[in-house]
Amino acid sequence: MRILTVDIGTGTQDVFLYDSRLDIENGFKLVLPSPTMMVSQRIKAATAARSPVALLGSQMGGGPSAWAAEAHARAGLAVYATPQAALTLDDDLDKVASLGVRLISEDESRLLKSDVVRIELKDFDFAALSEVFGRFGVGVNGLDAVAVAVFDHGAAPRGISDRQFRFDYLDRRIGEKNALSAFGHLSTEVPAIMSRLLAVAHSGTDLDSPMIVMDTAPAAVLGATFDPQVRRRRRQLIVNVGNFHTLAFRLTGTAIDGVFEHHTGEIDLPKLEALILALADGSLKHEDVFNDMGHGALVYSPEALEFGTDTYDVVVTGPRRSMFRPRAVTEGASAQARQSRIRPYFAVPFGDMMLAGCFGLLAATAELLPQLGDQIRAGMSESRPNSAAPWDAS
Repeated sequence: MRILTVDIGTGTQDVFLYDSRLDIENGFKLVLPSPTMMVSQRIKAATAARSPVALLGSQMGGGPSAWAAEAHARAGLAVYATPQAALTLDDDLDKVASLGVRLISEDESRLLKSDVVRIELKDFDFAALSEVFGRFGVGVNGLDAVAVAVFDHGAAPRGISDRQFRFDYLDRRIGEKNALSAFGHLSTEVPAIMSRLLAVAHSGTDLDSPMIVMDTAPAAVLGATFDPQVRRRRRQLIVNVGNFHTLAFRLTGTAIDGVFEHHTGEIDLPKLEALILALADGSLKHEDVFNDMGHGALVYSPEALEFGTDTYDVVVTGPRRSMFRPRAVTEGASAQARQSRIRPYFAVPFGDMMLAGCFGLLAATAELLPQLGDQIRAGMSESRPNSAAPWDAS
């Protein structure tokens, strides 16, 4: 059995090809620039060349790509975009137009002059990944499943905060199924409000295997639970410090007791520590986070999570996890002042922090595709049997 998992973030896209014939540590993996970073680079190159650009394709992750497009327009250069591609910049197309972007139809895009740099937007590019694997003699045809994670604010109606809209979605999913895997969907069952997840699902319609799509932060937290030190604890608090968003879950077994989500750029270590401590003791309120430009907080269980009962308090994963490392030494600062107030444990599931999201995708796939579940769980268990060497699994 083989499953392709792709965790698409702001900085990188992390790819893991799970093969049940191999020990999971021997699975083939790639850490590549994220799609939004690649689009940003192409737009910046067009800006330097003073060339107009056309954004085509589908909605994808914004951030760097959106900022580059806005900078291109501010430089007095033409930016064309089809409606679906324009959603990458904002769900409100009137706002996109106000940025200087010229909205055009698909038919009009075909009539653009030859000097216009055409850039196709998409988060998940199976053909490109297949080509990379193929260059190393690894085929990715005949997969048993494909699982992809992206962050999705959801398509908030006009006048509704996208921060509140996303957090309402998180609350509903937890209410329907109190487990991290609740944030995964079969590609045919993605909620209509989750426009970026839908775009990813649409990009996989030509695949000959079932597809799972999932939110990135829950995938990373779920993957972190497969670290041997983490999975031995029944109650825990796991923080994913992403490039744009920081999300923390308080767990009892697989059940979610509480959650908060904030923008990483709006917090520092003291603020993050205060949020974690409040989530742990159950005192954290939604408005504490939302009024600070975060998404919000929810506490489902009044039972406090006591710190100081083990060798660590909080499990940490994510590309910005260095926020928890010792602070820089300053003259006259005590050792205690330079350390985090909590004791972090940096999760390394199957020896690789960068693939935590991919391992979470695998675990969610085991639940969403029951016919594959037993085999996936056996491959991810601590007592898994020895399997073939990599060179025996071509």
